[in-house]
Formats: sequence, structure tokens, C-alpha cells
Amino acid sequence: MIRFGRPSSKRDSTIPLINVVFLMLIFFLIAGTLAPPLDPELQLVDTSELEGRDPPDALVLNADGILSFRGVQTDPEAFMASHDDGPVRIVPDRNVSGQRLMELTGALRRYGAPSVFLVTQQALK
Repeated sequence: MIRFGRPSSKRDSTIPLINVVFLMLIFFLIAGTLAPPLDPELQLVDTSELEGRDPPDALVLNADGILSFRGVQTDPEAFMASHDDGPVRIVPDRNVSGQRLMELTGALRRYGAPSVFLVTQQALK
């Protein structure tokens, strides 16, 4: 005797997916309008012609990998011996290698720096 099974009715799984996508769309539309846009007549200050200076308490890492503090060449161990317990700031040259920068930050952390910050240039476009 051959039995014919009832075709199983599978529930369409795309409807819950569409509901979730629709709710996310509404959420982002509402959340995106919370911050008012800048006034279209606003003209931002142009600082591209200003002379930049390093922060006075920052280490300077030159393109050749030499580290200096306030114009005097130093190394991580000597700097940390004379530095307080605060965070360390590094101003790296644009052309310094990433490997040298990682070595320096690791050495500063080993010698007691609680945190190391990179001072960079930011521009509005």
C-alpha cells in the first residue's frame, strides 16, 4: 500500500526578514535626523596656512626613526625615567615606518607608560 504524505506547509521565512529590515530603515531615518545639519551659509575657519607646532609635552619621532623630546634626542627608557605617570604623546613624522612606531609604543608601555597617544593632523573636507 502506497501512502501519500501530506505536503508540509513551510512558513515563508522572508516576511520576518522584511519586517526587521523595515524596522531598521525606520530607526535609521529617525536617528539620522536627530542631529541638525550645519547652516548652509556657515563658512568654516581655514587653518591650512597656520604654522603647526608640536605639543610641548610630546615625543617627536622623526622619519629616520630618531626619538627626541623638546629638541633633545632620547630613548624610551630614559624618557620614561624622567616622565610622570601620565599618558605619553608621540608626534610621528608622516614618513616614519609603521614597524618603528609599533616598536616605540611597545617599549614605552614596557617602561611604564599607562597609555600612548599619537598626535596627528586632521582636516575637514
